[in-house]
Parts: sequence; C-alpha cells; structure tokens
Amino acid sequence: MATWRDQVALVTGGGRGIGRAIARRLAREGASVCVNYVSRADAAESLVADIVANGGRAISVAADVADDAAVEGMVDRVAAAFGPVTILVNNAGLSYKASLESYDPEKLERMRQVNGDGVIHTTRAVMTDMRRQKYGRIVNITSIAAIGTALPGNAFYAATKAEAQILTLRFALELGPHGITVNAVAPGFIQTDMTRGSDEEAWKQRSQKIAASAMLGRVGDPDDVANAVAFFASPDSGWVTAQVLAVDGGRMDYVGH
Repeated sequence: MATWRDQVALVTGGGRGIGRAIARRLAREGASVCVNYVSRADAAESLVADIVANGGRAISVAADVADDAAVEGMVDRVAAAFGPVTILVNNAGLSYKASLESYDPEKLERMRQVNGDGVIHTTRAVMTDMRRQKYGRIVNITSIAAIGTALPGNAFYAATKAEAQILTLRFALELGPHGITVNAVAPGFIQTDMTRGSDEEAWKQRSQKIAASAMLGRVGDPDDVANAVAFFASPDSGWVTAQVLAVDGGRMDYVGH
C-alpha cells in the first residue's frame, strides 16, 4: 500500500500564500515536494531551505504553467530528482478584478491561460506516469467565486475558476479508471500577503466585512486550505474523486438560487 513517504508532490505557485502552506504541509506528511514558481525565486528557495532544514525533501523549479513546454520540462526535472509525480496540486493562479465596462482583454486572456490552460498543461504532463503506476492524486485549487459569491469585480476571475472546476469533474471521469483521483478545493477569502496589501486600516475594514458573511465569523488562513488539500492528496483518499470542497467558513453571500 502507498504511504506518504512514497509520494512525490508538485505544487504550482508554491512559493507564497496558499501554495506555500500546501507545500509545507505535504512535506511535513513525508512527501518529496517540488515548489513551482514563476518570478519569486527567493520565496520558493527559502521554503525549500526550510523544508530541508526540517528533514524534508524539496526542490524549486521555475515554470509558467501557461507554457506547455515549460511544464513538461518541469515535470521531467521533478522525476529526475525524486521520481514520477504522484501528487499534483494546481495552485498557480491569477486574480484580475474588472467590470464589463473596464476589463483589459490582454489581462483577461493571461488570467484565463494561467487559471484554465495551466490546469490542462500540468494534468497532461503528469498523467502518463500516473496511468502507468495506476495511482495519482490531483487537487485543483479553484475558488468559491466559481460557485457564485457576490464580491463585485470578480465575474471574469470566477469564470476562469469555474473552468478549472468543470475540468476537475471531467478529468476525474477520464482518469478514474487508471486509479487517479481528481478533486478541487474552493477557498473562500484567505489571509495572505496579497490579500492583506500594505494598507492595514483598509485590510481591517475589508476583512471584518467579509468575516461577517461567514458562519464562522472569520477570514481563512492558508493552513485551512492546506489541511483540506492534504486529505485529497493522501494515500487514504482513494475512494474520493470528482468532489469540490468549499473551504470558506460557511460563506453566506452567494448569488443565484
């Protein structure tokens, strides 16, 4: 039976925020971890150093998930270092807030390439080895925006995350016969350096407002998401697939029915 020590995890966008917490958690469980990044080499390398200092196994690899060839090269590097990828966490993503009147087509397309095409590229890059081993865990980080929260300016971001969400279900159907599970974690509002920004007073007001729309009365922490990912990535979760788990403290501000 597979154990955590047998696992090789690739976490895209793993250097900061939610991805950093996920990579750290999987390493703590015993998996070898590749921390993927695009521009923040310092953040990725500091995480790798921290994991190694605590007895774990980790490397960092730069690759843009929107670039199919770069993704293939990254997966080859991971395999050379640790063996074939058995856990893929599609965490890399972009958020671009805009309205119908104000959106920039180039920024919109870039977000779609990362949030949608990135999931396709990485999944395709790891599936051959996973199929051969009859084992794999794929976890896509989507968003409750895809389910329908009412935060203004997020329509296009929500659309790209909805694409990742439906790809989760369809890829689960396609890869299931090969022993590969595909699930999604849909975070609510999570406190990271990116969401906090530099204006402490603005953060306080924003976080209090969003916390009030959650049943648990607080915003999330990256570890809240990492805990959910660890379950889906676990060798023990082999009978769970095609699921989307909202990790949002019980958000109540949904639009629609």
